[in-house]
Amino acid sequence: MEKRKLGNTDLAIMPLIFGGNVFGWTADKAMSFALLDAFFEAGFNAIDTADVYCRFVPGKEGGESETIIGEWMKDRGVRDQIVLITKGGMDMGEGKFGLGKAYVSQACEASLKRLQTDYIDLYMAHQPDPNTPIGETLEGFQALIDSGKVRYASCSNYTAEQLTEALNAAGGGCARFEVLQPHYNLIERSAYEGALESLCLKENLGVIPYFALAAGFLTGKYRSKKDLRENMRSSMVAGYLEPRGLSLLDTLDTVAQKHSATPAQIALAWLMARPSITAPIASATNPDQLGSLLKVPEITLDQDDITRLNNLA
Repeated sequence: MEKRKLGNTDLAIMPLIFGGNVFGWTADKAMSFALLDAFFEAGFNAIDTADVYCRFVPGKEGGESETIIGEWMKDRGVRDQIVLITKGGMDMGEGKFGLGKAYVSQACEASLKRLQTDYIDLYMAHQPDPNTPIGETLEGFQALIDSGKVRYASCSNYTAEQLTEALNAAGGGCARFEVLQPHYNLIERSAYEGALESLCLKENLGVIPYFALAAGFLTGKYRSKKDLRENMRSSMVAGYLEPRGLSLLDTLDTVAQKHSATPAQIALAWLMARPSITAPIASATNPDQLGSLLKVPEITLDQDDITRLNNLA
């Protein structure tokens, strides 16, 4: 497995990123440490998280995932070997939200403290802030870069129009977004393919999609509504349980059987094979799940496989 250059940055990552949204939620501290150990020992080096993880879970305040990752990196002494990605800007309560210059600095400082590090490799605007001019946001990111607290600025959930505006505003004291984190997978394709993907290719942006397995749907585990009881995002998955989604699973099954793989592995291999994608983000809550994910870079889809999967749109 070879590392991939992350857009215009000098960061190089393995072709799979560990999604840290599970840490402190469906994986407690002990399990999180075990998963991170296995991920790192297998040669992978990029971890994605956000300050808001796991605020969406009743009883959680946010920051739980960053805290666990920070404790793990400090305990293992591996900070300099990790490409660390985190995000800010979503509602953390008590009026803490948005991408104003002052709050960008405040949110980053809080993340640095939880992560027990003095720099973040890739700091992301978690979502656009319609109430803040993009120039102000980018000035805030540039100040963090100038201070050495952030290596590169990036963004998540931006449309082609919003990303174009941000790229046009870069320079003259405004940071440039170098990486995009879109919602993109084999069944959710329309928002990324087209203008947004073309822009990323033109500008040589790194692209690291989230929900790479469509909240678990592309594992093939959910094929009827009665299968959804244990899924934390059942409303999202339920929307895929229609003829197109079920036909997609049938095709995944066929391609997976050809490669002696699982549907999830093929769905991730398809993302890895797409020229515009640097690496997908995927999560695991137990060693067996993680072990399966770590085998994906060994799978090589041929052109017939890729064409067959592409035609599912």
